[in-house]
Amino acid sequence: MLPIHVILHPTDFSEQSHHAFRLACALARDHGSRLVLLHVVPPPVAMAGEGLVLPAPDPADEGLWHLLHQLDVPTGILALRQVEQGDAAGEILRVAEEVNADLIVMGTHGRTGLPRLLMGSVAEKVLRRALCPVLVVKAPFPVTESVPAGGAVTANA
Repeated sequence: MLPIHVILHPTDFSEQSHHAFRLACALARDHGSRLVLLHVVPPPVAMAGEGLVLPAPDPADEGLWHLLHQLDVPTGILALRQVEQGDAAGEILRVAEEVNADLIVMGTHGRTGLPRLLMGSVAEKVLRRALCPVLVVKAPFPVTESVPAGGAVTANA
């Protein structure tokens, strides 16, 4: 197995990202890896006309840092936190190279059809262009019960 020294976990603080975060923590613990938690703030959008232009959140905003620090990293895992501004896929790829990530663990919303065409998929862009392996988590792992003394493993529905 390839050594995994640095795991990058990009997060948008969604439920899907939380499932990927739990897996990233487990992998970091098992491999003794450093964990880099990344949130990317979209760039400001300039709108012309009579519309109201709302500025994008500032990467230095204390609220974003607070959300990153609320991610409960288990004891014994070295975690670094970063907030960047720009295109999500581009920033994830840039940071992955910058920290020499051996693995990217990220969630996906699993959009298909028209929503995927209109919104694109950050996970797909990262998967196609990353220089390191990418583990994309769509849903939580099923919870399994312990194996009875002579029985088979059963999964909770």
